Amino acid sequence: MAIELWDPFREAVSLRDAMNTLLQESFVRPGNAPAKPNAVPLLIDVSESEDAYTVKASLPGVKPDDVQITVQGDTLMIRAETTAEEEQKGEQWHIRERRVGVFQRSITLPTPVDADKAQAQFDNGVLTLTLPKSDAAKPRQIKVGASSSQPHDGHGNGG
Repeated sequence: MAIELWDPFREAVSLRDAMNTLLQESFVRPGNAPAKPNAVPLLIDVSESEDAYTVKASLPGVKPDDVQITVQGDTLMIRAETTAEEEQKGEQWHIRERRVGVFQRSITLPTPVDADKAQAQFDNGVLTLTLPKSDAAKPRQIKVGASSSQPHDGHGNGG
């Protein structure tokens, strides 16, 4: 048996993670759906360009077929589920830390998106969504036209 040095920071980090989890599951943060008791927090990155939003979500160990994406107006919902490996007879677990269960996140985007033109890619456990902004949400240029009345000469003659 190997001797392992005790590292006090290893327990401190796990305590910090436990506190973060406790706070995330106990409070509703603005713009997010309330935490579900058996849902694992889904961490995402959201960026915006002139025409679209890009959302990246880390889903390690999830198969693309087990991911559900729903867009309604300006609300995006991502849901995925993983299951634990079956325990084999005669097998004894020493450590079992990989997360299993439901990964879920619902966010409200600043503007509505065009769900019909949305694209999803799944590569190396990272889901990348490209959500084009709806035409109604895109800025529009308004042309200024000339007045149809005659120029005024200042003497009341109209010209």
